[in-house]
Amino acid sequence: MTTSGQNLLPFYLVLDVSSSMVGEGMQAINTALPGLLDEISTNLIVADKTRFCLITFASEAQVALPLCDLSEVQAMPVLVPTGLTNYHKVFRLLRNTIAADVERLKAAGAAVYRPTVFFLTDGNPNSDDWVATYRDLVSDAFPYRPNIMAFGVGNVSTTILGQVATSKAFLAIDDPGAALTEFASTLTKSIVKSGEAADGRVQVPVEPGPGFREVDVIDIDQI
Repeated sequence: MTTSGQNLLPFYLVLDVSSSMVGEGMQAINTALPGLLDEISTNLIVADKTRFCLITFASEAQVALPLCDLSEVQAMPVLVPTGLTNYHKVFRLLRNTIAADVERLKAAGAAVYRPTVFFLTDGNPNSDDWVATYRDLVSDAFPYRPNIMAFGVGNVSTTILGQVATSKAFLAIDDPGAALTEFASTLTKSIVKSGEAADGRVQVPVEPGPGFREVDVIDIDQI
């Protein structure tokens, strides 16, 4: 994988795989991920300009697919729901992962655009200890702070979604399976359009589709 002299757009898909995702929701994600891989990996212009990472979280957080050129990936991980919804651990892992990834790409000679995070959850955090960790992730003091789009399905609070997002937040109004399929399509289109754009800007649809409605982005420090 050549990186020297390239302009790269890193995308991070952060997925809630807690036990509440069991059934139709997780099935929709596992069905959609191979389609995303096929769409990106066969478009060599897009694959060359973008990098993709999959992070999952429940009681623990893990990097399910390290940041990579999707044209070099054979298959997507199969996700299994388990555990609770721990925002603290995933935001800590996300910050550390982004920092390491961007430093590695820059050391290899690439010019790296600000990372974009697609954050998907179907539940509220099981504790309040995530706020300080989240602040570290999006703080101006963190030079690689990402732009975050938050998507919610199920019973997640619109306030929580609005606090997590830095650019846009959306809540599903359709059934979870259909909404998650639509979410995956939005993610794929965003990566493709961004990779094809000449200016290196992330191209995100104003609305992901009729299965979602936009909710207000809220400053985490707003009282």
